Amino acid sequence: MATLNPDSSSSSSSARFDHTPNYCEENVYLLCKKLAEDGIAKADGSDLYVVFISNEKNQIPLWHQKASHRADGIMLLDYHVICLQKRKESNLSHLVWDLDSSLPIPSPLATYISETIRPSFQLFSEFQRVFRVIHAPIFLQFFASDRRHMKDSDGNWTNPPPSYDVIAAEDGTVHNLNEYMEMSSVNVVKSIGADTIDVLSTQKLGVVVGESQLEELFSHIPDN
Repeated sequence: MATLNPDSSSSSSSARFDHTPNYCEENVYLLCKKLAEDGIAKADGSDLYVVFISNEKNQIPLWHQKASHRADGIMLLDYHVICLQKRKESNLSHLVWDLDSSLPIPSPLATYISETIRPSFQLFSEFQRVFRVIHAPIFLQFFASDRRHMKDSDGNWTNPPPSYDVIAAEDGTVHNLNEYMEMSSVNVVKSIGADTIDVLSTQKLGVVVGESQLEELFSHIPDN
């Protein structure tokens, strides 16, 4: 696997990756494949994790978003999807790949949390973020979207769709995006241990953690 320098200009440009505005789940799906194909991640994508960010109210604040019109880049979104790359070297930070962020791509996990999630910023409970983490090889096998959520009641697109075909799961499922998006604080694991990692490694929908647990979760994932 290639050694990746988070500060290198070649890896920090999002232009090399397919990106369609407002289709973050599909962007991350393609991103995982691209990182594996280009040798930036392991060939089987086993060091990659897909993270859905949302809550039961479908309203989450995130900072440093390119589409924001504010200086601090804050936006209130219904959900967002990013890719996390676990690095086994103890002296290297895990990486966050967020093609919609104005932060360097990729960014160290700790930096992304402090700048984009801003856990120190006091929020009302309805804005608290929840994270569904799925192992990328499992996500690539089971995820499906026919983009029905991007059409209005008359069948018109609310945002222009990607030019490539819709994504279907290996088992023939045509749409299950809603399963990944549905999460609330009641789904959050109470503690992170061996059972949590086992679920993360085997289950289609991964595990759900709270804002304070994301870094802890990755510290418990064993090196492949």
